[in-house]
Amino acid sequence: MKVNRLLTILLFVFTAALAQAEAFDHGYAAWDGLLKKHVRWLPDNKQSRVDYAALAKDRVELTKVLDALSAVPPAEFDRWPKDQRMAFLINAYNAFTVEVILTRYPNLKSIKELGTFNRGPWKNEFFMLFGAKHHLDWIEHEQLRPKYADPRVHAAVNCASIGCPALRNEAFTAAKLDAQLEDGMIRFLGDRTRNRVQGGRLEVSAIFKWFKEDFEKGQMGFARVEDVFAKFASQLTDKPDEQAQLRARSLPVNHLDYDWSLNALGR
Repeated sequence: MKVNRLLTILLFVFTAALAQAEAFDHGYAAWDGLLKKHVRWLPDNKQSRVDYAALAKDRVELTKVLDALSAVPPAEFDRWPKDQRMAFLINAYNAFTVEVILTRYPNLKSIKELGTFNRGPWKNEFFMLFGAKHHLDWIEHEQLRPKYADPRVHAAVNCASIGCPALRNEAFTAAKLDAQLEDGMIRFLGDRTRNRVQGGRLEVSAIFKWFKEDFEKGQMGFARVEDVFAKFASQLTDKPDEQAQLRARSLPVNHLDYDWSLNALGR
């Protein structure tokens, strides 16, 4: 009798744990739907813009997405495979960034106008994850960068600015993560407003200055940041001779000013 009762209890605990594990949608259907509805690729398919005005009307749906992210217990997150954890963190960063913009939109021209006291928008603890209050820099600089060490993440997290790599119009998922990260780099390096060969010099985004060390840790086959430009030479220029110079790592490099203007539709 006691054995049967113990088995019943164990079965209940196992079923409850399984139900909890399956409760979180790793396909991110709700977030994916919002992105497809409100994010537009520009004609070059390298940059995107967000229809914040329309997205504000879907604030209830966005809140549900944020609540689902906040509800994931740390123990559950820790059990997920690496790609699931990474996709979760990227989606969380992007979704909470959209949320912080909507707290002031349309009365702001840049995300840098946000924040409280001496904390900018990236240091302001305004959301819950894993049972604690956090800020956006915690996701990027304390989780994604040190724990996953994939420099392509810099083309995945979006700071709601024109100078940023594009916000994708789809959610990141574990099944497509590698392809999405690679596609993000291809689009970003192919955007001649932010990365280009001009006047005998390579002009690139300040991202490659700010996070140079991330690209030089040997991940993805990059020993030097110049290796990134060599790999994506055909995105940076259409001219064969300039592509050859990039692959030879012989072009001098300049870093462009960063455009912090809001990535709102119509800009």
